Amino acid sequence: MPMTLDQYAEFLTTRDLVWPAPPTPQPVKAKPHLSALDGIRVVAWNIYGTLLSISTGNLVLQHPTKLIMEVALDKTVQEFKMWGSMSRKPGQPSEYMGQLYQRALDQLRLAASPGEKFPEILTEKIWDDIVKKLQQKDYKFDAGFFGGIGDFVKKIAFFFHASMQGTALFPGGATALQHIQSCGVKQGLLAEAQCFTLAQLGRAMAADRAGTVDDIFDRALRSLSCEVGGRKPSERLFKHFLAAAGRQGIEPVQVLHIGSRIIEDIAPAKKLGMRHRAVRGRQRILAGDPDQLKDAATRPDLLLTDLSQLTDVIGPS
Repeated sequence: MPMTLDQYAEFLTTRDLVWPAPPTPQPVKAKPHLSALDGIRVVAWNIYGTLLSISTGNLVLQHPTKLIMEVALDKTVQEFKMWGSMSRKPGQPSEYMGQLYQRALDQLRLAASPGEKFPEILTEKIWDDIVKKLQQKDYKFDAGFFGGIGDFVKKIAFFFHASMQGTALFPGGATALQHIQSCGVKQGLLAEAQCFTLAQLGRAMAADRAGTVDDIFDRALRSLSCEVGGRKPSERLFKHFLAAAGRQGIEPVQVLHIGSRIIEDIAPAKKLGMRHRAVRGRQRILAGDPDQLKDAATRPDLLLTDLSQLTDVIGPS
């Protein structure tokens, strides 16, 4: 029986592998602005940069540091035994794999996305393209362990990104999640995500004893870019979440969206009538244009400097 993605993520923790560390939390040079909210029935979480701490602040398809990108590619080639089906031209495995990765990524960026200004690129499609090219040179993988090619490429994507960017729950995250749950308020996800994001989130929550993804987050209230097809600030992502909430009799004003970026998180939520809070996890994520913090269209209702401060914002429903 092939492993699920969650099982594969757990399996990797049993091996003697070296992973990049998540960023060290830095003191926030800002004063929190808090007040209790009434009538909130759902908290809609952004993931990367808000709930999950990650190097560079957000999930990236290509790491801005060349060496880190090369190391992640090289580790992936070795882990999945790809070198035997790759070019024997002079150079490092990461160099040739980098070329295959860039071509596949470029093709997806050029692909048509009707009606969506901010399309999501699926990481598993990058690796699907690469694996199929390698299969032309007799590349084989253990389908009994990894599953079919659709499942296999998702596991490659998980491994590659785990090798490129370290993740962990932000300080105060476990406290916030458990407090909101104890208040009887639903929790959902409104976020940019890839096929492996929930596995990453689950591992981080387990490390902090914050519960499981399925115990904390309502399955019907998950609007993820990899499933919806649009990235923030696409209104498609937000409207998808609000439609799901509406089917449970929840109005936009009863939804609290917690994000860390003004244009991507705060502005669309405010436009569509949701309540909104900004988490200033790192100075550069929220800062941007200072005028945006004064503009009524983009100014967050409240400012959190630590997720645990949600205990002062949300009470029993």
